[in-house]
Parts: sequence; C-alpha cells; structure tokens
Amino acid sequence: MKDGPHIARIAALIGDSARAEVLTALMADRALTATELADIAGVTKQTISAHLAKMLDAGLLAVEHQGRHRYFRLADQDVAHLLESLMNVAFRAGAVRLRTSPREPALRRARRCYDHLAGEVGVQLHEALLHQGYLQSTDDGLVLTKAGADWFAHQGIDTAVVARQRRMLCRPCLDWSERRHHLGGALGAALLQRLLERGWARCDKGSRVVHFSAQGELALRAWTAPAAGEPACNNDALHAKRTQTQVST
Repeated sequence: MKDGPHIARIAALIGDSARAEVLTALMADRALTATELADIAGVTKQTISAHLAKMLDAGLLAVEHQGRHRYFRLADQDVAHLLESLMNVAFRAGAVRLRTSPREPALRRARRCYDHLAGEVGVQLHEALLHQGYLQSTDDGLVLTKAGADWFAHQGIDTAVVARQRRMLCRPCLDWSERRHHLGGALGAALLQRLLERGWARCDKGSRVVHFSAQGELALRAWTAPAAGEPACNNDALHAKRTQTQVST
C-alpha cells in the first residue's frame, strides 16, 4: 500500500520549462500579469493561460483580480521554500544559466529569496546575527535571543508582532550561490522590508537583484563588522554617527 502525498504531479508541473520560468520569475515576490509571464516564458498568451490554470489548480499560484486584470503570484511560503531548495540542488548539479550574464555578480551579491534577503550580503548578515548572539542555532533550528529581540526592536522591528504571523519566525535558508545559510522566515522578511523602508536598499524591477545605497552599505558594515570595543550597531543614532565619521574622513 502506498501512503503519503503523491509528488509526481507537482514535480511534473514544476519540471516543464515554461512553468519553471514563471515560478522562478515570481520568486521576486511580485505579482505579474499573464502577458508579462508569457513574455518571460517565451510562449503565447494562449499557452501561458493553460500553464497558469494548471498551476492554480495545483495550489502553486494564487491570483488577484484588479479591474480587468489578473495578477499572479506564488501561493505561499511553502512554494517559495520548495523552489529555493530546487535552485540549491540545480546549482550543486551544475545546472546554472547565469555564468555569462552581466547580472550575475549583482545577483550573487544580494537578491530576494522570495521575501527575504539572500546572496553574499544575506549570508554575511545571518552569520553576524549568530556571532553577536542575536540568533542562536539549536538542534531544533534558529532561536531568537533576548538580546536579538532588543536589537531588532532598535531597528524598528517588533519581534512579538512578527512572531504572531502564521509562519516560522526564523529559519536558516540554504543559499544556492554561497552554499551557506541566510535568514529566512518571518523575521528575515521583516528585516528586508525594514531595509527597503529606510531607503537603504531597493529591488531591481526586472529581476530579484537587491541594490544597496551608500547609506545602506554603511549600515550593513556596522551590523556585520562592529568596531573593536564597540557594541553591535543598535540604533539609528549610532548609524548616523558612523556615517558622519566616515564621510568626514
């Protein structure tokens, strides 16, 4: 007797080249129209409609109606996590398309992993939070410490509110380009959103690339490499102090 979920249908849906292109594009956590997705997948509007219908029926996608338009996005975090895991396996197997792309350095530097920060910057930030004792790695996964809750509060993130979301608070997410972990979960999403709100980072409209401003680079440097004898950067005043010092020099 065969037990458990039947994965063949989902695997077959994701395995189609055009559908894989659609799902990868939606990893940027943007809602796109069928016309936009048809261009990305390189298929006709009629063909993309059939693909989208299948993925909606399988629960891989969700759709929002606005006037005459329909906007498609990934259904939930589970789908995003599945896709990122597949990207890790594909990278390990050598199935990489970006070796000659001019976007590759920026994509590896910093990108969205659905709704949290990935790439070199994301990995460095995750490791700094562990090193500074704000996160703790346990057998059961990542744990936010009291010091970590205070640090996030100084960044304008109420971890008690974030923890009430219907998803894991924080989890290590294996980064396909760095082969180390970045911070996923609701806390990782809140942190990236805060970076965007402060204007320290912006998302590339045409890809998953995340660009950091000069101020954002200084803030990240302060977060990931505190000065000797100085506590980890915990507030905007300290950010401003460091920025002013570096600019004056």
